[in-house]
Amino acid sequence: MPQDNLVANFEAYSEWRGNLIQRIGELQRWLSEQDLNDAQTNMRIQHLLDKLRDDKLNIAFVAEFSRGKSELINAIFFAEYKQRLLPSSAGRTTMCPTELQYDPARPNCIQLLPIETRASDTTTSEYKRYPEEWTTVALDVESGDAMLDAFQQVGMQKRVSVAEATRLGLFDEEDADHKLSVQNGEIEIPCWRHAVINFPHPLLKQGLVILDTPGLNAIGTEPELTLNLLPNAHAILFILAADTGVTKTDIDVWRNHIGRAQGGQRGRLVVLNKIDGLWDALKTSAQIDAEIEKQAQTSADLLGIRRTQVFPVSAQKGLVAKIGDDQALLARARLADLERALSEDLIPFKQEIVRDNTHTEVEDLVLATRGILNARREGVKEQLDELSALRGKNRDVIEHMLDKIGEEKVHFERGMQRFQALRSVFSQQTNVLFGYLGMDGLKNRIMRARTEMEASSFSSGLTSAMQKFFKDVNGNISKSAEQVAEIQAMMAGMYKKFSEEHGLGAVSPPPFSTLKYHKEIARLEKSFHEHFNTFGAILTTTQSTLTKKFFETIASRVVYVYEVANRDVENWLKAVMAPMETQVREHQMQLRRRLESVKRIHKATDTLEDRIEELNEIDAGILQQLTELEARLKGSYEALNAQMSPVIRQAA
Repeated sequence: MPQDNLVANFEAYSEWRGNLIQRIGELQRWLSEQDLNDAQTNMRIQHLLDKLRDDKLNIAFVAEFSRGKSELINAIFFAEYKQRLLPSSAGRTTMCPTELQYDPARPNCIQLLPIETRASDTTTSEYKRYPEEWTTVALDVESGDAMLDAFQQVGMQKRVSVAEATRLGLFDEEDADHKLSVQNGEIEIPCWRHAVINFPHPLLKQGLVILDTPGLNAIGTEPELTLNLLPNAHAILFILAADTGVTKTDIDVWRNHIGRAQGGQRGRLVVLNKIDGLWDALKTSAQIDAEIEKQAQTSADLLGIRRTQVFPVSAQKGLVAKIGDDQALLARARLADLERALSEDLIPFKQEIVRDNTHTEVEDLVLATRGILNARREGVKEQLDELSALRGKNRDVIEHMLDKIGEEKVHFERGMQRFQALRSVFSQQTNVLFGYLGMDGLKNRIMRARTEMEASSFSSGLTSAMQKFFKDVNGNISKSAEQVAEIQAMMAGMYKKFSEEHGLGAVSPPPFSTLKYHKEIARLEKSFHEHFNTFGAILTTTQSTLTKKFFETIASRVVYVYEVANRDVENWLKAVMAPMETQVREHQMQLRRRLESVKRIHKATDTLEDRIEELNEIDAGILQQLTELEARLKGSYEALNAQMSPVIRQAA
């Protein structure tokens, strides 16, 4: 079955990733055994291994309420439990964003963030650092009924006063639907703001993370969804209903939050659910299929996507068919095509991203190591040439050679003085760079923007404060880019000078771009302005509350961007200086060895042939290391380019 293929292909991807981790780990151990690694190399490899081990595949399910999101998740991922795990019934069941994942270090449980936390300025991501703020419900995975009871907690609601709902940003006096929901001065709201379910499902164990969102209106009221969770999802399944088709709200959400998300439309699938509503006993199968096809094509046209991105299904009938092992009904429910798309398109897409990132890292590491070994071979060759030239020579010639090497050593030591001066300037330039990306300065800017926004009740004042905030943030990233260019030019000049004066290998400092940080800030700014386009000149209490939440989420994302930028810059600075330090260290070592060799030969001429033989053995050893390094690189490439184990695909 295609669903089995989905599990098998995800397991194959996990096996591919595991094999890759093993090969890179072997490379790390080999470098350590050969004394070819340093703190910077170790840090880079460990960071790469950690990224691979923590690799996740995030799939978000987005729709208006009552479109069957939870039922679709049940049908695709949980049918083996022979009942509905996620609550699914008429009306609204998923009341808060719900993440399904698995972390073996944590107990099987549901963590629920109380809705009252919306009154604070703290984002959901920040609350995840404080487990004590969450309500925890244990999950008994051995009992389907117990799990069902626990999962029901996610959809719990309660009645509160309109004033309380307004304080939490869940009531808008200008929204007609909200007003109709008021009974006796009270309105029903969710009990929880966010839910995280830690559950040992086979796919979740392999690194799948499922995000089940509440209705589309939550995308506006919980900025974390708009600015973080949805843009960073590898795949988004956007669910429509076959009986209603594409609504104006659907089009707005698709255009603003899904269709333009990172990665373009790859991994963006539209599910036309509830096609069983079009099944009509008075129509032929051909007529029903034609009507479903018309709805699918119309949906594709309205959303501006290819027809192949639209998957007509019946999640409810598909779940029933899987539970009852009814193959005919399962075929009519058409789940197979959707599951096949997830299995055969999304997983290879994810593999492609990981492969590209890992390939670059491994290649850089091997290139640096190859450079060290080649420098050592050059040093050995230079010594061999010198010593071979001494065969049959008298003591005067050897003394002349000693003087020559001594002069080189003095010359290099003068160069070392310039190198130490360079390190001092490099340190000063680095401090200036980190000054532009300083976290304390950023937090002060956030505080100023927050104060300015709180002082204004007009959208123009809020917009002005936000524009100034984004301008300051972008300005500092631009200044950091200029500083990076200055450091790069300085190091390039130093590399060239050392290459010309001391014969060190020509190395170009690695490039560094701040473009990705500018793009992320631009995305956040665009989201903020789109959010404000719907507001009037004077903000209502609800709009003001929501705006503050948007700002806090944006501020949290900007802090994250700066944290990433600081980490990236720190790694780049080490990568810029490390080759120079390595070459200087190698050159010093080679000069010392040359001097020691000639001194030994000067004292006892019978050691000349012994030393030449010793150097030939060292050269052979380095050559063997280069051969082994290439073999390790080849092994890593084989793991990177390996095809995932093929799954036998059965027709739907």
